[in-house]
Amino acid sequence: MTSEAYFNRQIQLWGKATQKSLEKKKIAIIGSGGLGSTLALALGTSGIGEIHMVDFDTVSLHNLHRQIAFTLADQGKNKAKTAAQLIENKNPFVKVAGFDMDFEAFGRLENRYDLILDATDNLPVRGEIDKYAKQTKTPWIYASVEEFNGQVCFFEEANFQVFNISDHKPGGIAAPIVMHIGSLQANLALRYLAGLSVAKDKLYYLYFNQEGELITQKFGMPKAQKC
Repeated sequence: MTSEAYFNRQIQLWGKATQKSLEKKKIAIIGSGGLGSTLALALGTSGIGEIHMVDFDTVSLHNLHRQIAFTLADQGKNKAKTAAQLIENKNPFVKVAGFDMDFEAFGRLENRYDLILDATDNLPVRGEIDKYAKQTKTPWIYASVEEFNGQVCFFEEANFQVFNISDHKPGGIAAPIVMHIGSLQANLALRYLAGLSVAKDKLYYLYFNQEGELITQKFGMPKAQKC
């Protein structure tokens, strides 16, 4: 098996040089649940050289309908390590590690990345990701999803603190919208890592209206104040 054969269709898309460049990229995916599962599958087989999955949680029965990286046999296992194993099983050309810890502990490791992807489910942790990303000058991609809506933003200079940090209790959710938002997030990540143009500091808000029509809105984000 060769990498050229494995990534043949992507090489057709952007050429050998671009595909080769992905081997030098290193990313962190913070959270390995619904969004993290989608990112693991979408980006784990893309040719990115090194991927770190981060999550302290374990797989539960109620996760399985939307967290597509896991099966019934994975109940009780750490999500990050299980998702990392899935990537390794699908792609022999990637170095992947699962970190069984929260983001605060992960940040203290002081690893460096080309890109950080948020796949968490609470705003305070996302605020910590933004703070860490700003301190280390690392771009990151935020995503959230609930009921029939979701949002994605590639943060570089924008101020994440415009979001209201609250104890909001999320509503119900189905698998397709999680996969849809995760796919958008993965597309932005892969385009950026491949050196293609990406709209930065712009919030994409997607939702289904009462007639079942998918609506996409875009909002420019204010820049963070420099200290």
